[in-house]
Amino acid sequence: MAQNGSSNNQLAEIDEGLYSRQLYVLGHDAMRRMATSDVLISGMKGLGVEIAKNVILSGVKSVTVHDTQACALTDLSSQFYLHESDVGSNRAEACAQNLSELNTYVPVIPIKHELTEDEIKKYKVVVLTDSTYDEQLRISEVTHTNNISLIIADTKGLFGQIFCDFGTDFQVNDINGEQPVSAMIASVTKDAEGVVTCLDESRHGLEDDAHVSFSEVQGMVELNGCEPRKIKVLGSYTFSIGDTTNLSDYIRGGVVTQIKMPKMVSFKSLKESIEAPEFVITDFAKFERPAQLHLAFRTLHDFIKQYGRLPEPWNQEDGKSFLSLAKTVNEGLKCRVDELDEKLLVQFAYIARGDLCPIQAVIGGCVAQEVMKACSGKFYPVVQWLYFDALECLPEDKSALTAEFCKPVNSRYDAQIAVFGPDFQQKLCTLKYFVVGAGAIGCEILKNFAMMGVGCGDGGMITVTDMDTIEKSNLNRQFLFRPWDVQKMKSDTAANAVRQMNPNTRITALQNRVGPETEKVYDDEFFEQLDGISNALDNVDARIYMDRRCVYYRKPLIESGTLGTKGNVQVVIPFLTESYSSSQDPPEKSIPICTLKNFPFAIEHTLQWARDVFEGVFKQSAENAAQYLSDSKFMERTMKLPGTQPMETLEQVKRAIIDDRPDDFKDCIVWARNHFQDQYHNQIRQLLFNFPPDQVTTSGQPFWSGPKKCPKPLNFNCDDALHLDYVIAGANLKAAMYGLNGTRDRIQVKQLVGEVEVPEFVPKTGVKIAITDAEALSNNMSIDSDRIELIRKQLPTSENFRDLKLTPIEFEKDDDNNFHMDFIVAASNLRAKNYDIQPADKHKSKLIAGKIIPAIATTTSLVTGLGCLELFKLVQGHKNLELYKNGFVNLALPFFGFSEPISAPKQQYYDTDFTLWDRFEVEGELTLREFLNYFKDTCNLEITMLSQGVCMLYSFFMAPAKRDERMDLKMSEVVKKVSKKKIEPHVKALVFELCCNNADGDDVEVPYVRYTLPRN
Repeated sequence: MAQNGSSNNQLAEIDEGLYSRQLYVLGHDAMRRMATSDVLISGMKGLGVEIAKNVILSGVKSVTVHDTQACALTDLSSQFYLHESDVGSNRAEACAQNLSELNTYVPVIPIKHELTEDEIKKYKVVVLTDSTYDEQLRISEVTHTNNISLIIADTKGLFGQIFCDFGTDFQVNDINGEQPVSAMIASVTKDAEGVVTCLDESRHGLEDDAHVSFSEVQGMVELNGCEPRKIKVLGSYTFSIGDTTNLSDYIRGGVVTQIKMPKMVSFKSLKESIEAPEFVITDFAKFERPAQLHLAFRTLHDFIKQYGRLPEPWNQEDGKSFLSLAKTVNEGLKCRVDELDEKLLVQFAYIARGDLCPIQAVIGGCVAQEVMKACSGKFYPVVQWLYFDALECLPEDKSALTAEFCKPVNSRYDAQIAVFGPDFQQKLCTLKYFVVGAGAIGCEILKNFAMMGVGCGDGGMITVTDMDTIEKSNLNRQFLFRPWDVQKMKSDTAANAVRQMNPNTRITALQNRVGPETEKVYDDEFFEQLDGISNALDNVDARIYMDRRCVYYRKPLIESGTLGTKGNVQVVIPFLTESYSSSQDPPEKSIPICTLKNFPFAIEHTLQWARDVFEGVFKQSAENAAQYLSDSKFMERTMKLPGTQPMETLEQVKRAIIDDRPDDFKDCIVWARNHFQDQYHNQIRQLLFNFPPDQVTTSGQPFWSGPKKCPKPLNFNCDDALHLDYVIAGANLKAAMYGLNGTRDRIQVKQLVGEVEVPEFVPKTGVKIAITDAEALSNNMSIDSDRIELIRKQLPTSENFRDLKLTPIEFEKDDDNNFHMDFIVAASNLRAKNYDIQPADKHKSKLIAGKIIPAIATTTSLVTGLGCLELFKLVQGHKNLELYKNGFVNLALPFFGFSEPISAPKQQYYDTDFTLWDRFEVEGELTLREFLNYFKDTCNLEITMLSQGVCMLYSFFMAPAKRDERMDLKMSEVVKKVSKKKIEPHVKALVFELCCNNADGDDVEVPYVRYTLPRN
């Protein structure tokens, strides 16, 4: 399969610095299979380059880009690597250099000759875009016969098509990419259909026909390590595993783990599949549409063959001819459409000349993921046809869209004008949009905006902000950046990149975080001139903040996010929909304290425990000690902390500046060795002293059963690599805290650690160990005043340690040379050994402990395409909520789900309806008394409580003296008095929240108040 004999460096070792986020999606095995795959992509218009971009970023062995045609001006509507100077040049050759810069590991070879059978046989995957029907059939015969994966893709206006043929025996190694399910067992019956019951607190999460294996089962030991058993789900906690009558009696314990089994998929050839198509439904509200579009795309090939061209935009004669031809084609099909949607077919013809960047981003993202599936065997492929359309983007009144109105005007936007007309294009060019974030999603949004012409005309402007700099790991999915851009600002670099794609792009790059601290930058004047906001953020808090800003300034918001192969898009429309914050995902389930401290049973528990140890030992203790040495009020503040916090804080200080303070690196090794002994030997022995292995509960059940795994202490061994890893990482981190030099020399460390004398541990009586969170909470609230006083006396005055420099260590997961992940991995896996838990490698540990969000370029491309389709609708000014789409996708399955945005919930006081988009508008300046009377007189509402942010300005239960002294103050003065802060000059209005009673004295919900301050 080698294209040109060139060797791909990533074959030997995957570059985890570049592919770090993608590795969490695909895994090393799938990445290695991709790194041996040569891919051909034919057709370098907008769709072809979108696919090529994502495939190159993914890390295949090589990509050959093919096109026999020259670049035309209309290609610039969506082909982001072509320029006006390329008009007349071969498309593949013109864009090859830009594509090759995306990934230095992936050679990009342009070719422009006709594709021969011998040429096609060189590749693992062949992708055809913008190809004729005859060429598709010819190449399909070659690929199907030679077990070469074929993908055919096309976009026409607001329509998209994908066809996949991966051969008759294609093996899928992992259908969905989800982590294998695991659960703890409560019982297993001996029966012809043995029933496994899981513990009450652990729903098994398995599906019918899944395969499972067993471990740690006591009694029915034949299950441990047995061949994977196929299951039948009986309930949330039960499933059957087949005949268990010949097995031993089950006693207790055990863990069941899902085993992912390969699945074979058989594809039909293109010729067979055209006549008997299988469809992947992309929108269940359009269940009948795939068959209609299957006919439409097939008819288009015949139309081109007959007329030598595509139908003219919005040309009624061409529409009639296309419909007539569709009826003829349908009659000749074995699998004909029973009832033609004539309106749909005519609309297809009207906009078939359109090339729209957002549609190509959607289809291009899907196709690139299919290429990765074909190369790697990871995730379930499209079987076999996928059709997509976004006709909702057209104006509700289409009467103005005529052949004359939508004819070409010799513009780079002609392929977009062919669909929407020139007036719509002018609206796009004059938009003012704020893109918040220039990471993966931000890069794709900016590219789409530049191609669409957003903000590219007089009066238009794109503003993008991002305070981050570019890192190597960004390059795998943030495609506007190159290796030489590392350490540059993301927003500046992204802005410069899209100016190259469309020189007319008007874009301002800023480097500010969005939040309360930057409201003097993003003030009333900034937001009021915007037409909308597109979020490209990576955290919920920033999303919620921007959502509040959009509601306050009544601006539309396009919100999108990705998680591996999963993605979502939400459109927020003023006065029509709920906002992003109206509904949120439930919070992540936290790990119980007692599970973390004493009873872990999963690697996630030991990793969280290790992370907590890291934070406590290397960060919090240094922070507290540094504050003790520099802040004279530290002791006073510490003694006001609740529960055991004063004692814990003072013990950290004492250890940091006295007990554990090293003079040299040897002392750091002594500390690390003793810390090992305490964590993995002494504490476990104390736990077993309190609760021996044969302990039973008051009900006679074994204490160490169910989720409580009986631990065993570890004895330190210099020859155990994991033990030495822990000492090396811990000692070097301890040295970094105190500004000492460390070493990675394992021989030297091994020699020094062998000299450390470790005291023999003797378990203590009277030690309380909590076995429930309630007990742990009770223990944490108890105060040992004598112990606190003793530590206070032992602590020397800070004057004696003025020269001590302590540096708290902030956890940084992405630097492989800082020992942070080395310590976490070693600490977690040692604890896993204590409890007989399957350990995790560094890759998995980094994902869990670093709370890394897996990411892949294909999902980002698709999601931003969907978001920009919603922008088309916003610019059209659609008022019908049914025309907008919130999208939910999972490219691994593949799954596509769309729903109508939820209407903004209505509330009412008296006969007045309101939503979150409504408010009272009050012009200042008023005194507090005048403000209260205003609502009494104009709205018949009695204000019982009035607040601004966290400040209570007025309440009915407030002390009369305090209330009276505020009554005749201006509202702005009341705010300054209560908040003890001045009102910044950029603040033009204040927001007040009200609690009110109606005339009957009943509480009523009312909108907030926007109180406009007088102009200076």
